[in-house]
Amino acid sequence: MKQIGEFVKERRKEVKLTQEEFAERAGVALTVVRKIEQGKTNMNMDKVNLVLSMFGHELAPVSLKDNSR
Repeated sequence: MKQIGEFVKERRKEVKLTQEEFAERAGVALTVVRKIEQGKTNMNMDKVNLVLSMFGHELAPVSLKDNSR
């Protein structure tokens, strides 16, 4: 989650939004944005994907079978 947090923080700053402004636009609580940027690991994936969708990204499960290459 730390890499995701760094990604979100960098992109949010690039578009010159505060955490509060970004949370409002993403449709999530301010605490969600803060937790993501802090690299918290016990996050609701739906909320994380709402934030990531602001940059055209999303998290999805990966099958261990697909990952064994």
